[in-house]
Amino acid sequence: MAEPSGVDRGIQSLVSARNSLKSSLEKSKSIGSALERTGPRFDEIEQRLPSLEAAVRPIRADREALVAVGGHINRAVGPAAAVLKVFDAVHGLEKSLLSDPKNDLSGYLSVLKRLEEALRFLGENCGLAIQWLEDIVEYLEDHSVADEKYLSSLKKSLRLLREFQQEKAKLDGGLKDAALDKLENEFRRLLQDNSVPLPMASPSSLGEQQPCIAPSQLPVTVIHKLQAILGRLRANNRLEKCVSVYVEVRSSNVRASLQALDLDYLDITVTEFNDVQSIEGYISQWGNHLEFAVKHLFEAEFKLCNEVFERFGSSLWLDCFSKIAAQAGMLAFLQFGKTVTDSKKDPIKLLKLLDIFTSLNKLRADFNRLFGGAACIEIQNFTRDLIKKLIDGGAEIFSELLPQVEIQKQIPPPSDGGVPRLVSFVTDYCNKLIGDKYKSTLTQVLLIHKSWRSERFQENQLMVEVLRIIKMIEQNMDAWMKAYPDQTLSHFFGMNNHYHLYKNLKGTRIGDQLGDSWLKEHDQYKEYYATVFLRDSWGKLPSHLSREGLIIFSGGHATARDLVKKRLKAFNDAFDEMYKKQASWVVPEKDLRDRVCQQIVQAVVPVYRSYMQNYGPLVEKDASSSKYVRYTVVALEKMLSSLYMPKPMRYGSFKGTPPSEKLKNEVDLRRTTSAVV
Repeated sequence: MAEPSGVDRGIQSLVSARNSLKSSLEKSKSIGSALERTGPRFDEIEQRLPSLEAAVRPIRADREALVAVGGHINRAVGPAAAVLKVFDAVHGLEKSLLSDPKNDLSGYLSVLKRLEEALRFLGENCGLAIQWLEDIVEYLEDHSVADEKYLSSLKKSLRLLREFQQEKAKLDGGLKDAALDKLENEFRRLLQDNSVPLPMASPSSLGEQQPCIAPSQLPVTVIHKLQAILGRLRANNRLEKCVSVYVEVRSSNVRASLQALDLDYLDITVTEFNDVQSIEGYISQWGNHLEFAVKHLFEAEFKLCNEVFERFGSSLWLDCFSKIAAQAGMLAFLQFGKTVTDSKKDPIKLLKLLDIFTSLNKLRADFNRLFGGAACIEIQNFTRDLIKKLIDGGAEIFSELLPQVEIQKQIPPPSDGGVPRLVSFVTDYCNKLIGDKYKSTLTQVLLIHKSWRSERFQENQLMVEVLRIIKMIEQNMDAWMKAYPDQTLSHFFGMNNHYHLYKNLKGTRIGDQLGDSWLKEHDQYKEYYATVFLRDSWGKLPSHLSREGLIIFSGGHATARDLVKKRLKAFNDAFDEMYKKQASWVVPEKDLRDRVCQQIVQAVVPVYRSYMQNYGPLVEKDASSSKYVRYTVVALEKMLSSLYMPKPMRYGSFKGTPPSEKLKNEVDLRRTTSAVV
């Protein structure tokens, strides 16, 4: 075969080169494609290199450090795991503690106690667990066992944990506070649902014999629930709010019980009444209402406070009771008494001060027991101040009675010849002061007042002072009798007043002290003045009906008729004048009035009847008989029997015009009715 020519060899070479290039190009494309696929893998490897490096680093650390790190990690992870377990348990209590404790209070309190124990564990161990974790991080850092970036992340997490642990409230997310709020609400609900105002009889029956009302107590089961709630709240420093709730609810309950008594009068001020007589009825009610409030309402609250708070110390429950007493109205009762003491002086006020003192003294043991503690210092101070005002005011008024009676001597005697209101008031007033109701109280008041001034008080000093007042009345009577220009009216006045003293003091303690001779003397004076009065007034009327010259003889009728007319006219004129004059006179004592009228009738009517029977026919047939026969016997007797009837009088004590401005300023008893007009 012939050898290829040079041209052919060249072509073959070109073909061969072309194929080689083509093959190389395909391989290049294949390698390019492979490189394109391998690029991302290199990037991934590049990204993993740091972590691989960190993972490999411990292998490069000291062998001793690698061996020790395991124990450190185990010791740190153990406490942390325990804390996490308790923290998970806390959140497991959430559903129970957000429910209403009303449904199962004991169960609720049990769950709350578990929460408290868990929070106590967390509070005591969180810091320890974090400290262990901080120690292991420090170890890893010191021995280059961990990557710096990793360690930085751990440090940041631990710092956040430390801040979280220092804010303990975040440990339970506010669950305990919410549970305690629910307990406070349940405490209020139990009190409100079981605090019922004390049922009472009508206010008008308080002054009567009333059976003792049992104290208003909460059921025992409720008290136990309240104590259980208080125990948990005190353990969490939340007791103060519950005490405030208790005071609010129970004081409101006492006020509701008192509403039936209609105690609006307790708010009366000194300027809202003229004198003590205008509120005399309220003072009587006040004593009954105060006794009821102390012995029943406040006594019940005192016992209940002790039962509910007894586990928490006496200072707490006594303070609680003192707030209830103050808010429920105890101070209002005392303020009313003070208002009475601040009113203007008047003899009647003395009796009212003694009434108030008696009421307080009657309750002294109760006051000392209920309000004697340091917590009730405000009530104690108010009570002491009130008692001092009662004693000082009572002693002052009593000491001024004698000068005030003496002052009345200056005032003109009554124009009706009756008993001056001073006389009737003072005799009745003194009998009251020495009577069973006031004697011991007034004696006690004067004794205390004297002791404050380091003065002695004799046992019979009260009676001595009262007798001086009565004897001053005698002196006033003598002065008034002399002041009458009309002697007949003077005798009439003497008859009335001596009999008044005799009748109203006989059989009394004052009368016993004055003695029988003193009483008989006034009775004799009454008889004497009555006799003189009748003799000088009505006793003169029969003399006008003389029978002299009236012997009827033949032809003497005309002369006799003229004499009868003349004498009847004289009798009628004298009778009319005397009746008109004495029609306004009064005899206050009915038995004396009946006796005086009977004596007048006996002195006048029989004579008039006999005269008219014998000589009336001489005049009655006359055309002008009505001019001379003005009264029938029956009419005359009726007129005389109805004399001296007393007129309606206003109640009052006495007033006087002091002889000097000094006395006027010191003794002002002039707000009452006139003594002798």
